[in-house]
Amino acid sequence: MGQQEKVATSLAGAVSEGISASLAAVDAELARRYPGDPGTRQPIHTVYVPGDIFDAGTIRSWGDEALAALDEHAPDAATLARVLGLSEELAEPVYTRVRAKLEREPIEDLRIDFEDGLGPRPEAEEDEIAARAARLVSEAYADGTAAPYMGIRMKCMEAAVRERGIRTTDIFLTGLMEHGGLPEGLVLTLPKVTYAEQVSAFVRLLEAFEKTHGLPCGRLGFEIQIETSQAILAADGTATVARMIDAAEGRATGLHYGTFDYSACVGVSAAYQSSDHPAADHAKAVMQVAAAGTGVRVSDGSTNVLPVGPTPKVHEAWKLHYGLTRRALARAYYQGWDMHPGHLPTRYAAVFAFYREGLEQAASRLKAYAAKISGDVMDEPATAKALSSYLVRGLDCGAVDNEEVTRLTGLTRAEMDAFAVPRRSATLSAGTK
Repeated sequence: MGQQEKVATSLAGAVSEGISASLAAVDAELARRYPGDPGTRQPIHTVYVPGDIFDAGTIRSWGDEALAALDEHAPDAATLARVLGLSEELAEPVYTRVRAKLEREPIEDLRIDFEDGLGPRPEAEEDEIAARAARLVSEAYADGTAAPYMGIRMKCMEAAVRERGIRTTDIFLTGLMEHGGLPEGLVLTLPKVTYAEQVSAFVRLLEAFEKTHGLPCGRLGFEIQIETSQAILAADGTATVARMIDAAEGRATGLHYGTFDYSACVGVSAAYQSSDHPAADHAKAVMQVAAAGTGVRVSDGSTNVLPVGPTPKVHEAWKLHYGLTRRALARAYYQGWDMHPGHLPTRYAAVFAFYREGLEQAASRLKAYAAKISGDVMDEPATAKALSSYLVRGLDCGAVDNEEVTRLTGLTRAEMDAFAVPRRSATLSAGTK
């Protein structure tokens, strides 16, 4: 090897050191505000059940009702494929996996509702329902019948219901502590947030609870429900939702779009209130950009068209729900709401089809990237992250299996996780654009 040629420079080292010193605060701010995705499983949906209706058999009964709907309205793969427009290649794998999912894990995320789902009632009665919910959730995690994620949606922080919301939250969390402690899958949802100060107030509430029980600071996180126009655009023209994420002080785990409250807030007529309305698209686009890089996940809303009644009517509702779910997935809204057991078959069919139809191409591209194999697509670290995230999400929900993904990519789950959630320093050094 020949002698290395000396490279000439013009600037003293002090210049670089000075620039780095001037940006130290920015570096720290970037790390604080944009830590990236937490790398944990994101449920593909959230099911809301009124607090007074929820019981120990709720999760299993939803699965059984969904299976019964399939038996009645799509008893085989060909029928479901015809209704939803699935390809012949996807029909059997999707149908088989949907049935298996409904038998094994019918609900991924369940929220016991103390807001819209629980009408006005005597204080003592809501106290009792909240305490009962805590006991049932604790028992479900103890005996293995819980959904991966469970929690409550309390009343909001507006003046008329604030004290009730605080009390219900306190009773529920205290009950969990009395029955063995806070489960790992605990999720709290704060609805109808309009001002960032309401988020700050909820943070103070959770801090007080943690201090009272000697819990680590930050143990309790929560989702912010976006249901008002003011939550998207503040009076001064700035994005309120970005302020809300900041006000949560690292506790925000998700932003959930409220289809019908938001639509009504901006004046959309009832017949046109849907998650694919332009007003909904605008709101979710703002949510998505505000949350990007923060580790806060975005969830789509729901449809109120229920798959009930005679088979033709059920099929129409299934087509609608399937289409809305596929539309959301293409826009990177990987979670949504389901309001009825009959929505579960099409939720899982849409999600499984989404991940299975792109499995081979995504796996091939990721394998080529990992092995530095040239092909007809030149991928970079950011694309490798997206490809791996796609496969990991498919694995988490049961759309694809570890064995087939490993066979197609040559990578272990741990290696795919490393691509999907890279450290900031690694992505910067790799030249991510």
